Amino acid sequence: QVQIAESGGGLVQPGGSLRLTCSTSGLIWDYYHVAWFRQVPGKEREAVGCVNKSDGSIFYSDSVKGRFTISRDNDGKTAYLQMDDMKPDGPGVYYCASVLYGPVCRPEEYEYWGQGTQVTVSS
Repeated sequence: QVQIAESGGGLVQPGGSLRLTCSTSGLIWDYYHVAWFRQVPGKEREAVGCVNKSDGSIFYSDSVKGRFTISRDNDGKTAYLQMDDMKPDGPGVYYCASVLYGPVCRPEEYEYWGQGTQVTVSS
């Protein structure tokens, strides 16, 4: 049984940094694609970054490229989303998700989801 849990959300000032953690169980990291998504109330869930399990390459959305970084622990069970230089459009609920088949980067293509963690950007 695959389980995903995000943590690390909170309040961050514009220009500040925050690191989110994606803790997983029940999945073998090398077999699954993993991604981070963001959802703002009233808007569709959008991809922040998607990891290709086959070659480890990472797709970042244009809005976060150069500011956000996805990484993982060597144990293969934990992923991170390092968010630097947070912008006013950065707040929302951030989700970690995984899927066996891919690589894909659309939320409707992901099978397993965490409950999300809230990020607020405010001075």
